[in-house]
Amino acid sequence: MLVGLGLCAGPRAMAGIAQDHFFTTSDGVRLHYTLAGPPGAHTIVLVPGWSMPGWIWDRQVQAFSRRYRVVAFDPRAQGESQIAPSGYEPGRRGQDIAELIATLGPQPVLLVGWSLGVLDVLAYVHQHGDARLAGLVLVDNSVGENPPPTPSRTPYHPGPHLPREVMMRNFVRGMFARRQPAAWLDRLTRAALRTPQAIANALLAYPVPRTYWKDAVYSTDKPVFYIVRPKFAGQAANLAAHHKDAETVVLHNIGHALFVDDAPRFDTLVQDFIRRRVWR
Repeated sequence: MLVGLGLCAGPRAMAGIAQDHFFTTSDGVRLHYTLAGPPGAHTIVLVPGWSMPGWIWDRQVQAFSRRYRVVAFDPRAQGESQIAPSGYEPGRRGQDIAELIATLGPQPVLLVGWSLGVLDVLAYVHQHGDARLAGLVLVDNSVGENPPPTPSRTPYHPGPHLPREVMMRNFVRGMFARRQPAAWLDRLTRAALRTPQAIANALLAYPVPRTYWKDAVYSTDKPVFYIVRPKFAGQAANLAAHHKDAETVVLHNIGHALFVDDAPRFDTLVQDFIRRRVWR
């Protein structure tokens, strides 16, 4: 089936077409992704954050698919993927990415992870190494470097004074520093609410030490691009200093979903990195 890649009607609407695909994991879960771009081109895989659907990457699918084969992934219990009873720990999340990559063919892929997607991508690297990778783009989350990030004050758990719908609406709106269309924010909130509360909580409680992520990112000699806000500037500086294949950029005055808040700048930075370091 073909699907449009539009955010919503209005000034931020966009044209484009992607194709829906599903595959079944080794533990029997049906997972969804969309695919756009020229057949046979180099492949970019986009992994979203906590409770988010793959279509939050729509602008990047639109921009990158002019030249590359672009996959926007819905992790289990997110987007249009099946809500499975289990599999919300790093090992299974990394395995899901491995099985997705296997369905795409034998060529190396560029993995792009945002927020929780950074941890999912690094879980993949920790388990499977980098033989199937052309590079990594890690967007606005810790990679286990020092200094540790300051814990968030955002209330993720609903209670008697904060219904889940209100909590999620606040969370979604809080991801952006720049005004986004109300209809699009409502659609994104509804998509995020599809992830059941118990699963959402499990995804926020990854049972591994910070060194798990650091070991993964330093285990690869493929090019790494770490693009973050100032809260991760210390980690970016240390990664650039100690990882011979890493480049870092710190963006200011921008929200957590920085690839939406300033899509043109984000896209330019990533495509420049790809041209210089990944597929020259």
